[in-house]
Amino acid sequence: MQKTDKKSGAYVYGLDIGTRSIVGTVGYRQKDKFVVVAQQIKEHESRAMLDGQIHDIDAVSNTIREVTEGLREQVDTPLTQVCIAAAGRVLKTVNVHVDMDLENEKTIADEDIHMLNSYGIEKAYEIFQQENESDVKFYCVGYSVVHYYMNGYPMSNLENHKAKEISADLIATFLPDDVVDGLYKSVEMAGLEVANLTLEPIAAIGLAIPDMYRMLNIALIDVGAGTSDISITKDGSIVAYGMLPMAGDCLTEDIARHCLVDFNTAEQIKRGIETNEEVEYKDIMGLTQKITAKEVLDAVEADLEEMAKQAAEKIKELNGDKSVSAVFVVGGGGKIATYTDRVAKHLGIPKERCAVRGEEVMAKIEFMQQNAVKNSLMVTPIGICLNYYEQSNNFIFVTFNGKRIKIYDNNRLAIVDAAIIGEFPNEDLFPKRGESLEFELNGKPTVIRGSKGESATVMLNGSQADIHTVIRSNDVIQVIPSTVGEKAVLEVYKLPEYEGSLTVHVPDGDITLPKLASVNGQLQASSYSIQDGDKVELFNYYTVEQILEIMDLKPEEMQVILVNNQEADMETKVYDNFTLSLEIREPGQRTEKSSDESHNEELDKGRTAADESVLNAHESESYESYPRPEEEPSYEAYPESEEEPSYEEYEEEFSEEDESESEEDLLPEAVKAEDAKEEQPKEEFPTLHVYVNGQLIELSGKPDYIYVDVFQFYEFDLTKPQGTAVETLINGRKAQYTEKLANGDRLEIFWKE
Repeated sequence: MQKTDKKSGAYVYGLDIGTRSIVGTVGYRQKDKFVVVAQQIKEHESRAMLDGQIHDIDAVSNTIREVTEGLREQVDTPLTQVCIAAAGRVLKTVNVHVDMDLENEKTIADEDIHMLNSYGIEKAYEIFQQENESDVKFYCVGYSVVHYYMNGYPMSNLENHKAKEISADLIATFLPDDVVDGLYKSVEMAGLEVANLTLEPIAAIGLAIPDMYRMLNIALIDVGAGTSDISITKDGSIVAYGMLPMAGDCLTEDIARHCLVDFNTAEQIKRGIETNEEVEYKDIMGLTQKITAKEVLDAVEADLEEMAKQAAEKIKELNGDKSVSAVFVVGGGGKIATYTDRVAKHLGIPKERCAVRGEEVMAKIEFMQQNAVKNSLMVTPIGICLNYYEQSNNFIFVTFNGKRIKIYDNNRLAIVDAAIIGEFPNEDLFPKRGESLEFELNGKPTVIRGSKGESATVMLNGSQADIHTVIRSNDVIQVIPSTVGEKAVLEVYKLPEYEGSLTVHVPDGDITLPKLASVNGQLQASSYSIQDGDKVELFNYYTVEQILEIMDLKPEEMQVILVNNQEADMETKVYDNFTLSLEIREPGQRTEKSSDESHNEELDKGRTAADESVLNAHESESYESYPRPEEEPSYEAYPESEEEPSYEEYEEEFSEEDESESEEDLLPEAVKAEDAKEEQPKEEFPTLHVYVNGQLIELSGKPDYIYVDVFQFYEFDLTKPQGTAVETLINGRKAQYTEKLANGDRLEIFWKE
């Protein structure tokens, strides 16, 4: 039998691994019936299982092997795969709603329903992981659909309908890892592979309460030897599951103590009173004894009452703190007399509505064996076989980073699923960003994210893969954590708000100025690297004083200053496209400084070196329109005459004066001062060589140079625009007008289209 062989006629092997016995069933589905081909029952030779939990894996494995060999002989077919069901003292359930958008309206196929159910199981698992506070690992061992929805409306069967959205309410059940591991290990040691795993109450209710009865509020109790498994139906669906760690074995132990016999003899006495009023046995002394059914019931009275009471209380808890309409009881442990009556009493329902169900629920089960067992003991193993056709949810094993892990198989497992089960940190799967840069820009908090690191390196069976690569049983997965990116770095000139410039109109042309940047109250160059917590402010204006300084003019040399034809002072703000008019004082004309000018001069003295480096750097070709006025000698000392006297007349005039005065002494003071200035040796500055548009240019006459100085040495016509703006580059990147130049720099200046 193959796991995918769900067609009619393929054998399905179901194994009910119970606390007292193992029941094997082989059969196949034929239309709306299930045909049982063979049965095999074998009791454990020792108490290898307690309360549904395997304690002796070897012993249980040997019993499974014996049952399997007996069935193989009956069907004459090699049985390699088996369907099993789990029980346990700790059962947890999660109710979940899941939606699936089909994008465009389409006809719903079986694979769409399967995918919807898988989404629900995954979502339930995520919720359970978040809510599970214990260190014990749990696995989903089964689920049932409470309701399906099509475009928001309830629908009992979605297949072949057209819809844009389908939804489902599901109940997923979870058991501890050790319960599941023990089952898998025992089956594997017996030479079998698990084809499907479900929960015992899910398997039992599939047969015991057919769909036609699920409109009623009915409870099912599957009373085994170690556990009592409970299911609730209502409104056409299974709405709850539960489990109690109290069942038939506690009654057997009572009988053993009362009769002084071993556990197996006590079990025979318990079964004997089902059909006999008196049972004969030998006690531990080897003496033959007899006990009546009434005496046995008296011996188990306390535990039988407690077992029925706990079952009734659990049913009410699962049913919203209220009773149900009827109760079906299956399993060998529930056949003891008075059990059903006691459950009915505690639920407050008529005793006729609580009954053991066996052959009554097997109307659609056909038995090929002549002496086939058709009682309540067979409900769960046949239900396990039927569940195979409803859902396939076994586990697979893979090796993740050197550790072997078990994963619930939803038929579309990927490496990311293994990473989750393997407790690999989610953040180590994806690229991690470097530290962010946080600062204020013009009063608003600004965050620049760090760069991304590298994604996790994922290998599957030695080959490169990614987290979405599909995995299969026994795959070997290796995941190397992702890396952290670089911390965010940002210079002022890279701010989008810094882009653009200011143009100031002056009589002889335009001046183009970059924006000014202040960091923590201090002016900074555009190359300043912003730090965490900085307060950056960008100015879209210059003061008159700053512009004069850039133009190498002094405030005291100005006679009149107009901004947009309005009289202005040193602090007047000049914005983009403003007009600045200047009238320079006549040579020698001076006025006393106003109090404001004196104050500004004091501020200038206190300006930081950083401020000076920025402000002194703003020059352009148009600055030459404002040469500093040179003092010229005044000729007022000479009287005006219609005819200029000849040299001889001057000489005669001079000779009549005091001959002790030299000719130089008679020159005007202004001329003498100028001559003295010219006689002083000129300061020598180094020469700078740069390339402008591929042409070698020599810059001289200043101690250092900034980008705009190039316009004094390189001819570039700014008066006839050939584009939208002038583009300036330095060494291949965008340049700032105030950038300091170095020997060998390569500059590019051109009109931008």
